[in-house]
Amino acid sequence: MLKYLSTFFISLFAVSTIVVVAYLLGVTSFSFAWVLNFMLMMAVSSIMQTLKPKLTAKYFECKQWEADGKVYRWLGVHIFRKLLVWIGWEKLHKAANPVKKDLGALKQLEYNTRQSDFGHLVIFFIVLAVTFFVAYQYGLQQSLWLVFLNVVLNIYPIMVQRYNRPRLQRAIQIYSNLPFVPFRAELNHQ
Repeated sequence: MLKYLSTFFISLFAVSTIVVVAYLLGVTSFSFAWVLNFMLMMAVSSIMQTLKPKLTAKYFECKQWEADGKVYRWLGVHIFRKLLVWIGWEKLHKAANPVKKDLGALKQLEYNTRQSDFGHLVIFFIVLAVTFFVAYQYGLQQSLWLVFLNVVLNIYPIMVQRYNRPRLQRAIQIYSNLPFVPFRAELNHQ
């Protein structure tokens, strides 16, 4: 019950912050676009962690054209990943979620790509709806910050997850087919 209450108040805080920033700074400002995206990320992340949906829809299955990652590389996924390293996101994320070398950890990482993918997809559509409203009310040029940040903060993260997922699935497949070799401590001391 406490986690649901916590998620409710986090979501309420996010929506309240978005409304206050819209009122004080206007919906056409960079600050509003930034706050909108990050408050939605906070709320959606809280909801996802609370509900832990299975995320087994066809959407999450790797399409044939995605398997080799060529399209995503062509669209600049590696540049975006380098940007994440440069700003410290990767270090922060790995500190919070250290990578372990076992099948369960690989499966959790693969599920995390689905969570992140879905979360950013939900946020993308919410921001897109706000963008259409702003473009209709104030003109297309006034919605450019929303468009730009929606691409950078949602489309590229979705592409990174969709780029990583087939690689993780291959690693899971390879790891699953390996014969079990029990760890022997005495081998490491020789």
